[in-house]
Amino acid sequence: EPISELDSISGKRPDLQYKLRTPDFDQLLLIEIKSAGQPKPVREGVNQLLRYKEVYPDSYGLVAAPFISSRSASICLEEGVGYLDFAGNCYLSFQQVYIRIEGQPNPFAQDRSLRSLYAPKASRILRVLLTNPIDKIWKVKELSEESDVSIGLVSNVKKLLDEREWIEDHEVGFSLSDPGALLREWAENYSYRKNRIREFYSLQGISEIESRIAEACSESNIEYALTGFSGATRMAPAVRYQRVMAYVGEGIDRLSRRLELKEVGSGANVSLLEPYDEGVLYG
Repeated sequence: EPISELDSISGKRPDLQYKLRTPDFDQLLLIEIKSAGQPKPVREGVNQLLRYKEVYPDSYGLVAAPFISSRSASICLEEGVGYLDFAGNCYLSFQQVYIRIEGQPNPFAQDRSLRSLYAPKASRILRVLLTNPIDKIWKVKELSEESDVSIGLVSNVKKLLDEREWIEDHEVGFSLSDPGALLREWAENYSYRKNRIREFYSLQGISEIESRIAEACSESNIEYALTGFSGATRMAPAVRYQRVMAYVGEGIDRLSRRLELKEVGSGANVSLLEPYDEGVLYG
């Protein structure tokens, strides 16, 4: 049963107010609706619901959003607030009622904020944040110059990171506070196949090919970076592999001719990737 009138608190009223009536009890439900289910807006909704509860102690608060992330759900549970989203995930716990549904996938996995945060030029900003010391404090203009993108784009990316509570504000700028969470979400929304991939075959051994790529690129002033297992084995050797993978800037044709690599449609043991954006080779 909708409630037509409910006194405002600090000039605000709940987005939705309902009186749930059952044969055994009545329950006042106050609902704050958020356009995004990221931690920061959800925390704001939770705090507002807690203020309502001071005036209406018998009420039960709910945060509603298109999709509630697991971290956002934890924020709600820690404060005794319920939640629900359009995917069907929800948590309600009051009087004799207990309903909890979790694990429903995000139907908005390719929403605008994800496309904006992991777009080619925006990802330049992320690489700069992750490549430099994590506790480095950045000003927007400085980050713009280092990433070679506009100040407006840096401001937009900063806002998206702030909504996820992945950055920390300081008097003179901000720093990345949760690089692990950023990397996990980026991995979920990334495919190396967005790069242009060219496949080659060589009679030489894997380690010899990698060494020759490095030598030839250095001598010809071609930007390159080992990737895939070729890159991973330098950081944490774990498996034997049979394919060389490397990002190569402008100069794949020159490089392949110099190393006598044969371009093939199948059976390749060398993959050279033309980066989808120049920021891929940052650092």
